[in-house]
Amino acid sequence: MSQGIARVIVVTGTRQEAATLRSPALVVIAGGGDAASLRAKLEAAVAGAVEGAAGIISFGMAGALADGLAIGDWVVGDRLTGEVERDCDPAWCDALLASLPRARAGTVYADGRMIDTVAEKRVLAARHHALAVDMESHVAAAIAGANGLPFAVARCISDGPDHALPHAITVAMRPGGGLDLQAMLRSLATRPGQAADIARTTAGFAKAMRELKRGAARIGSRMALD
Repeated sequence: MSQGIARVIVVTGTRQEAATLRSPALVVIAGGGDAASLRAKLEAAVAGAVEGAAGIISFGMAGALADGLAIGDWVVGDRLTGEVERDCDPAWCDALLASLPRARAGTVYADGRMIDTVAEKRVLAARHHALAVDMESHVAAAIAGANGLPFAVARCISDGPDHALPHAITVAMRPGGGLDLQAMLRSLATRPGQAADIARTTAGFAKAMRELKRGAARIGSRMALD
């Protein structure tokens, strides 16, 4: 990358999501459900950026809260709610929507938890008028705000509003963004009735991952941030 260009910091949930982005213009950090570690990594990335950080974007997969969102659909945040209340950068939001013309713009919810029940998805949708939920955006928004950086959210739906995540999926994420296959197998051994739902959920994730890769290519090497 040429000298003098500030890099965009990208926050994802898993290493698999992070691997969809390969550009020298980006610093990509997988959170893995560990808010404290993610916060420290982000602070270090901002402080260590030789040319300064251009902005922070939360990117990856998300659970749908609102009706009408299907697996593989995109949500571009214009506002974040939950643990952190913050508007997303309007110009960046518009640029993402131009890159993802079928995306829905709206509120994204994040408080660090995996929202795995249909009942809570419905509550959050009604209470916050939120379209989708993820586990990292609140940390990204807090660090962006503390450093005066623009903030954005672009998330691809991996499970619908009427889909309850099986227990094996909820225990599968490792700190740092890896997958704990042993935890999944232990869960399946003690709760074998979830096998069919695990297969359904995994198929949904695979579909969302394919769209995530296509979307990453459309958004471009600097995540649509000029």
